[in-house]
Amino acid sequence: MKAVSGKRFRALPEARGWALRRINGSHHIYAVSGNTARISVPVHGNAPLKIGLQKHLMKIAGIEESDL
Repeated sequence: MKAVSGKRFRALPEARGWALRRINGSHHIYAVSGNTARISVPVHGNAPLKIGLQKHLMKIAGIEESDL
């Protein structure tokens, strides 16, 4: 799996209808209407996301590996 930075990853949920609700420090919190799930994307410059976190966020947001 290709590791991407939080800065690049945050555009993927927005393309799927997730809306940025707030920014808490360096974490961007997204929500989608009609669902109680929230995702928190850490944006630490160009540092790549850890693979486990990236897979978890992709699963919740409905992002496929081919979308990266």
